[in-house]
Amino acid sequence: MVQHRSKRLALAYAATAGASAIAIAAATGIGGAAAPGLTPVPGAQPKSAGVSQPTAISPELALVERARGSMKLENGTTDIPYYGYDGDGPMLPAAGDTPSASHKVEATKSEPDKNTYLVLQNQTGPDPQYDYGTHFVFQGHELGLGYITRINLDADVAHRVTLIATKDTAGNPLPAIDGSTWDPWAGKLLFSSENGSSGGVWQSTLDGQVVTLHGSMGRGGYEGMQNDSAGNVWIVEDVGGTTVATAAKNPNSFVYRFVPADPADLTKGKLQVLQVESRRTGLPIKFQAVDAAHPTGGVFTDDEKDLHTYGDTFTAKFVTIHDTALDGTAAFDANALAKAAGGTPFKRPENGQFQPGTGFKTFFFDETGDTNANTSAGSAFGGFGGIQQLTLDAPGADTGTLSPFYVGDVAHTGLDNTAFWDRTHIVFVEDAGDTLHAQRNALDSAYLFDTTSDYSNPANEPKRFIAQGRDPSATIDSGFSGMTGFQNEGDNEITGFHVSDGDPTIGGILGAKRPHPFRDCWRVFWSQQHGDNVLWEIIERKPCGELDDDRDDDRDDDQR
Repeated sequence: MVQHRSKRLALAYAATAGASAIAIAAATGIGGAAAPGLTPVPGAQPKSAGVSQPTAISPELALVERARGSMKLENGTTDIPYYGYDGDGPMLPAAGDTPSASHKVEATKSEPDKNTYLVLQNQTGPDPQYDYGTHFVFQGHELGLGYITRINLDADVAHRVTLIATKDTAGNPLPAIDGSTWDPWAGKLLFSSENGSSGGVWQSTLDGQVVTLHGSMGRGGYEGMQNDSAGNVWIVEDVGGTTVATAAKNPNSFVYRFVPADPADLTKGKLQVLQVESRRTGLPIKFQAVDAAHPTGGVFTDDEKDLHTYGDTFTAKFVTIHDTALDGTAAFDANALAKAAGGTPFKRPENGQFQPGTGFKTFFFDETGDTNANTSAGSAFGGFGGIQQLTLDAPGADTGTLSPFYVGDVAHTGLDNTAFWDRTHIVFVEDAGDTLHAQRNALDSAYLFDTTSDYSNPANEPKRFIAQGRDPSATIDSGFSGMTGFQNEGDNEITGFHVSDGDPTIGGILGAKRPHPFRDCWRVFWSQQHGDNVLWEIIERKPCGELDDDRDDDRDDDQR
């Protein structure tokens, strides 16, 4: 157990300008240690009309700005001139200007999403004379024109962000992109789109040759993607369901696993869906449509309640819903097949990750929930989402057990992106949405969860280490929210939280090594989405001259 730090106040806040601004922000050390060496931030930042808010972060940490939405792309186009802005309007509204159905007061903000960090050799770009370095962050963009960018972390500002792709090899425009990962078996970047039956997975070479994987992985509202040690691709889906009762939505999203016939070729293989067995009947917990016989669908059922009750454990297995060897390679609706096969729906399980040291047997995934403080589903029926823990019987097994690890409440909900901080601490960040921000007068936060804790005990709470603020651009956008013709979002979201050493080999997939933030070349990134669209790197703050005498010599001995 890490000793509590003495109570102190050490607040500093993120700078809002400058391509290399460093922000150090913190708060009192009450409430216990967030993780070894980190002091918690005591509360979320409030949402105040017309007031921008700084971001607060544990005092042991600092933020470095690596990219900003207004950075010019080194090879930008008329349609996509900047890292975070399309070319359809000015970056800020003119004084007194108001939007309409035929007039944009500002450019569409592209909202760069989930980050994938890689250390690569011999990468080139539009400037054949320039050395682009070896450290890169790849992202897809979620709003407006779909495209892929590469942030060149070793480059100057003129070469900092490169436009990688706007179309696939067939000439089709890319969709809005949410998730991303690197598949070392295929040697490809994977990008997902959560656009329902028009979503899916796209794979790209490092230089932007993009093809779809709709014939093998199907169409679905896909977001988070991770490899396991066998080269399988785990996919979690974010598709909201029908609203019933008061703001409660029917569970409508699934957890998938793609098992390639050959891990080097993702165009052939089996797509499977997670099926959970009812503790009451022994039958699969299936999707239940909203109809006359079931006016609330599967929301207010005993099974849904059990899925969000501490201490309940369920038998689970993966069921094949499509096999290219039998069903061919035409595009298909994965969500529809999951329902037909008796897959178990969840409330928007957007992202998940394997716990290091478990041999790729233990997988944590979140449920975002209804993102509304007034949901009649409440915590009992998953209205505030939470975190599920899936433990396979053996690495790559079809069978295992599922249990609720954390049941969300109104103060901890809208959980989205995730990453393991170390072997036993996992980060989940909020994407609560502006409606919930206003309802609880609290913006988003990033939390550390201890996998050894029992969260059924109210004394054990996740520890906040980032309290997201709201930058001036997002504050301006909030004033336009709801007006006809206004297309941007009036808040800042924490997204793309990513802890990685950038290892592009099979041994470097997330979950294969114990993370060591700020040691052994491990780096931590997150994106302040919407507003100014800033990519932050978290670094360790040490006073000048302080020796790094607490280095953990425990190496990555847990690779399986």
